[in-house]
Amino acid sequence: MTTTSFLPRSAAAPPLDDDDLLSEILLRLPPQPSSLPRASLVCRRWRSLLSDPAFRRRFRIHHRRSPPLLGFIDANQGITFQPALDAPDRLPRGHFSLDLHDRYMTLGWRHGLALFFLPISLQVVVWDPVAGVQHRLAVPRGFGFHPLENPINGTVLRAAGEIDHFQVVLVSSDGKQPRRALGRVYSSETGVWGDTISCPVPLVSMVHLGEPAVLAGDCIYWLVSASNILEFDLGRKSLAVTLLPAQVLTSRTRHVVVMRTEGGGMGLIVVSGFIAQFWKRETDCHGDVSWSSGRTIELDKLLPPNSEKEPPNMIGYAEENNVAFFWTVVGVFMVHLESLQLKKLPVTGIAYRYYPFEIVYTPGIGGGHEGAEVVRHLWWTRCRQYIRRLFS
Repeated sequence: MTTTSFLPRSAAAPPLDDDDLLSEILLRLPPQPSSLPRASLVCRRWRSLLSDPAFRRRFRIHHRRSPPLLGFIDANQGITFQPALDAPDRLPRGHFSLDLHDRYMTLGWRHGLALFFLPISLQVVVWDPVAGVQHRLAVPRGFGFHPLENPINGTVLRAAGEIDHFQVVLVSSDGKQPRRALGRVYSSETGVWGDTISCPVPLVSMVHLGEPAVLAGDCIYWLVSASNILEFDLGRKSLAVTLLPAQVLTSRTRHVVVMRTEGGGMGLIVVSGFIAQFWKRETDCHGDVSWSSGRTIELDKLLPPNSEKEPPNMIGYAEENNVAFFWTVVGVFMVHLESLQLKKLPVTGIAYRYYPFEIVYTPGIGGGHEGAEVVRHLWWTRCRQYIRRLFS
């Protein structure tokens, strides 16, 4: 009779002893500013993983589609950051600030970048507040500036999955008859402006100065007049004009803001008095465009008492978080347009527009282990729950 001896198998290493698996778990921490610093208090090993620039880069890319709304930029008097989150994620007022030393116009904010237009030197400035760097670009040929005949607008964005490169999209009017809209794209990867793209626009239309763009899908949209929207298709490199819904055009007192719909398309929020109504643009298989009206919000019932003395003014829109900023006589409020959650902002003064600052921000991880036992218990509990779901 032959006997077979079985050598004892070495026990598998606990999941959290595997650096690769632990990195995957930590990668799924919430994208709030306090997440990585608080998790780094668990132990030296976690601190080492979380402070690795390669991990922090992966963390920003992983959460790029769900960045928190850190606050907004008040560009009324200087360029100053105003916080919107509560502790421990709240950044101090003025955490990001910039002095351009030139007359400037704010064109927009997106993906943690700002775009300014300098009309005297005919330049645009791309500012990365987190990295603390500026990129100055000469406005391309054919984009002469006149505030009435051929104003300039634009926006800045990062391609999907990119955190090192950006694109600048500029649009303008040629000032001729028949009027045409112009558009060009700059890529930081190539360092050059692309070809000029154009399309005819109605006589009454012109590109507005400082009217923020909205990115929905692969298209950028601007409200270019009281009746038209300019669309820049990044994939097709084309420009087109869409007429606002007839019901909106016939309304006398209204404020129209282009927004991103729940499905990722383009829509509108129309504020008239204390009523905000949503509209969605739909395109059929033949390319024909139609509009459908959606739900309405009664702002006088949503906003606090005493704010109904004067109709609210919508002064900003955060497309990634679907949040609108409303000025009222009792203060400035953030309203989540889906859940209708309301939050008053601790701001002073009156700004014409608030530019949202939506980004995955990973501040530096400092030393110290204050409260380490509490933090260790919190994160170990969360990790155990995640591991059970992962291997169940």
